[in-house]
Amino acid sequence: MAAAKTDAFTADDARLAAWAKALGHPARIAILRTLAERQTCLCGEIVEELPLAQATVSQHLRALKEAGLIKGEADGPRSCYCLDAPALRRLHEALGALFAGLDCSCACCS
Repeated sequence: MAAAKTDAFTADDARLAAWAKALGHPARIAILRTLAERQTCLCGEIVEELPLAQATVSQHLRALKEAGLIKGEADGPRSCYCLDAPALRRLHEALGALFAGLDCSCACCS
């Protein structure tokens, strides 16, 4: 069986791509901002902050959790979410390293 094409890339690049994909929707950015502003775990309040149905917000929360950017715990019938600070620091460092390496001083970019 042939190897997946993603196997040709580093684990760091694959992780950064997964984070970028998780950040690829404005609702997810809004969720991260809301969690950062409140600096506490939130349950139903996230739905109140966004102009989206509860089921849609849940899908976005799931994508952020699967990417490892937020943590979530079941609390009875509700799930509560908060930022995963160490993961966000790693994302920040990875993006910084990526953009530092993209410095282009060729004639077409100047």
